[in-house]
Parts: sequence; structure tokens; C-alpha cells
Amino acid sequence: MNSEFPAAVHLLVYLAHAPSGTANSEELARSVNTHPARVRKTMGCLRDNGWVRTREGIGGGYSLSAAPSEIRLADVYRAACCDGLRPRKGTGSPESGCAIASGISGAMDHYFGEAERRYLDYFDGVTVQDVLDRIVNGGEPHVR
Repeated sequence: MNSEFPAAVHLLVYLAHAPSGTANSEELARSVNTHPARVRKTMGCLRDNGWVRTREGIGGGYSLSAAPSEIRLADVYRAACCDGLRPRKGTGSPESGCAIASGISGAMDHYFGEAERRYLDYFDGVTVQDVLDRIVNGGEPHVR
């Protein structure tokens, strides 16, 4: 997994908590501790999924276009994480002649696939509002 998913959740939670309901890319970048260009790229993905809207010009910025309680983290994960949980570089080589090296990639793919399925099942029950509530309530977990 790369850092796109946690950054996307951070941005959505920030907007859900923003007193004005809007924030520009510089403000969001300071909160996420990243470059505004990365924020704009991530916000484009969130906008394409219908969770964020953009207002251009002076006083413009980003705001939520969906209720925080309607944005499921599993959906954010699917939108932001093209690579999933699998590492980009595996180990082993089918050409090595070693039984372990030739089979490890397929075996690990199975386990990463199962882990990702469980991961998504869990995040399907967690919303942006749940994350915000946990932060605001001092770390108390959400209860469904």
C-alpha cells in the first residue's frame, strides 16, 4: 500500500471538520504535510468519485459534496490505492530452479488477496464521520 489512502482519508476528514466547510490546497497540504500539487492530484480523484467539489478563484477551494457519514473508507481505498496491499516488488524467481523461489510469488498473492478482502470488509463499515468522531472524541472507537 502507498500513502495515497491515508492522505485521501485525512483530506476528507479535514474538510468534514473545517469550520468554513472549505479549504484550499495550501491549507490542506500543511495539514497533510505534503506538497499542494499532491493534494490537488488526490482531490481530483476524490472529486471524480463525487465526494468533493471545487470552487475556482479568490476564496475558492475544496469542500465536501457528500455527507461524511456516507463516505465509506473501503470506497476511498478502492479509489486511491491502485496497487493494493501487495508490495510492488516481490521475491523469488520462477527461473531460479528453486521450488520456494518459483512458488513464493503465487502463494503470497493468495495471502495478500485474502488480507485485502478482509481489510475492505472492515473498512466497508467505517465512514469519514467515524474517523472524525474518533478524533474529536479523543480516540474512542466507533460502535455499530
